[in-house]
Amino acid sequence: MEQRVSLITIGAEDPEAAARFYEALGWRRTDSPDGVIVFDLIGQTLGLYPLTALAEEIGVGVETLGRGAMTLSHNCRSKEGVAELLQAAEAAGAEILKPASDVFWGGHHGYFRAPDGTIWEVAFNPYSALAPDGAFRWNGY
Repeated sequence: MEQRVSLITIGAEDPEAAARFYEALGWRRTDSPDGVIVFDLIGQTLGLYPLTALAEEIGVGVETLGRGAMTLSHNCRSKEGVAELLQAAEAAGAEILKPASDVFWGGHHGYFRAPDGTIWEVAFNPYSALAPDGAFRWNGY
């Protein structure tokens, strides 16, 4: 198995509402005829899929999926970008769980919960600069 995450699928109770949230943050949908709402990312794709359909596809009850202890992270190009994105997320309907703040190791981050329940970290890592196209690598490019 190659070291890659190709698709992140979020099981959302209301995929259209979830999509409107991401669109309010400036993301653009990609055409998808199969009932999945898709946003192409840099090197990956985020899919929003009805929670009940996802449970059925996997072969488990909806209650089995629950809410996983997982966060998705978005790295910004600057420390100031963290607060700006948290503010945009809140304006789009997110709940701020942790405001932008410095981290002991030298970074800067905050967390929000999207209306669909997904928890996002918004971060600036001065040791992992983003590539010109926005791609992230742990130790930078």
